[in-house]
Amino acid sequence: MQPPEAHGVYLHVPWCRLRCPYCAFVVVPDRPGVPRQELQYLEAVRRELAARATHVHGDRQTVYLGGGTPSRLTDEVLTSLLQLLIEPATIEVTLECNPEDVTRERLTRWVAAGVTRISLGVQTLHRGHARRLGRAHTPHHARTAMALLQEAQKEGRLQSWSADLMFGLHEQTVAELEGDLDAYLAYDPPHLSIYGLTIEAGTPFDLAMTRGVLTLPTEDTWRQLHDLMEARLLRAGLERYEVSNFSKPGHRSLHNQGYWQDRPYVGLGPGAHGYLADGTRYENVADLEGYLQQEDPTATQEQPSPHARAVERLLSGLRGVEGVSLIKMLQQTGHTVRPEVLEALEVHGLIQQSDGFVSLTRHGMPLADGITASLVDALCELAPE
Repeated sequence: MQPPEAHGVYLHVPWCRLRCPYCAFVVVPDRPGVPRQELQYLEAVRRELAARATHVHGDRQTVYLGGGTPSRLTDEVLTSLLQLLIEPATIEVTLECNPEDVTRERLTRWVAAGVTRISLGVQTLHRGHARRLGRAHTPHHARTAMALLQEAQKEGRLQSWSADLMFGLHEQTVAELEGDLDAYLAYDPPHLSIYGLTIEAGTPFDLAMTRGVLTLPTEDTWRQLHDLMEARLLRAGLERYEVSNFSKPGHRSLHNQGYWQDRPYVGLGPGAHGYLADGTRYENVADLEGYLQQEDPTATQEQPSPHARAVERLLSGLRGVEGVSLIKMLQQTGHTVRPEVLEALEVHGLIQQSDGFVSLTRHGMPLADGITASLVDALCELAPE
């Protein structure tokens, strides 16, 4: 019998200073004079964790606090949450922060509470683009935060940190993106996450697109911006290990790798998703009040069909440089990809195959969504021998 697989825990913290116009996550913007229900939230998380813990076994390897903005929590509540979530076997604890929340004193307290890695939501240092994105921080906030993280890592007080960089913005020029890259790389980040702006249904940006007051770059311009970033990051010693993520050796996000490598994880908090070792997937209620009041916050739960599991493996696994084991996918789901489709993509230099694995090439990474869709369409079920 194989030992239980290590798992991760993701905690969704819903509070934000404000809702960014591109955001479609479960977010509760702060309102003047309205206190956050942090203590009630702490107890609800405690209750949910106790219930979920019976469904996972093995070491809790990673903990990730996302949102929302976890750095909006008081240090006392954040410390209590980390005491709940961190176990002796936990080797990575990530806290998502906005730049305006990072101070030397708070960073010291977060690390003392168990945080080993900070994910900093900068997005851009261009003042005009930051304002359009609805970011609450100034370029000064972002530079100060990155300088503090760089210092803490160099001194050995913080294991690692990452910053988000968004591109493909409304009317963004190559020179503006180069300016962002110059500013980020001046702080020698061990990890960068790059995201092309996407428009989510129902967001203010979606309405702005409909009205014609917001436009995205053409496909050729998007690719020019992407290739510029990739080349600069590679020269800076940051290697791509996932479609949107670059890191120096030893600084990959272990928690996020778990998603791409089909490892189970517990999702806690309003709107959180979880994936259990038996293949069960669940989603929590998406509103804070419902989450605080219900004994069982599960909104939906299902055991995906073999075809759905194969689709999931392609959607998640192809994002990482290791790719997907077609042998393991066949064993687990009874499905594989038609060989003629694999061959055609390989001939065009978009995928590569080795020892039963299929993965995207460097040229295929920017086209990940389209390539994955082609492979999903080419799934077929093989009858058992």
